[in-house]
Amino acid sequence: MDETRAKPKKFIYRTNLKWVEARKGLLSSSGKPTIKVSTPPEFKGHPGIWTPEDLFVASVNACIMTTFLYYAERENLKFLSYESSAEGILEKSERGLIFSSIEVVPKISVTLADDIEKTKNLLALSEKNCLISNSIKSKITVRPEIKAVKR
Repeated sequence: MDETRAKPKKFIYRTNLKWVEARKGLLSSSGKPTIKVSTPPEFKGHPGIWTPEDLFVASVNACIMTTFLYYAERENLKFLSYESSAEGILEKSERGLIFSSIEVVPKISVTLADDIEKTKNLLALSEKNCLISNSIKSKITVRPEIKAVKR
């Protein structure tokens, strides 16, 4: 057995959410800026505020980019810019509302024409190894803590 092989790692990420009013809340995580969240306007929410649906699509978009940045650095790819847009399609299925697809459209400028194929390959590798898109079917557990408070 190879003793130099990397050991499995486990990382824990925590967030906190506090209801403010109506269908609005404040999302926070230690050492990071707090952001307002809301139900989307399509579901009687508030316009102009981040929604869980926005954050879900944004997570995939950001993961593709950060995974690409990892591979670009590892393979010493020189590029001038990276911008991407993402669109998620939410629709009804036999299981209820689900994101049936998310399309990410990266726009990357490279310095050398010879790097175009390398960039495509690194993007394909990034898509395959994006931990967020690979985790979408994750098991979700809800463990409520409920108490009654006299007013």
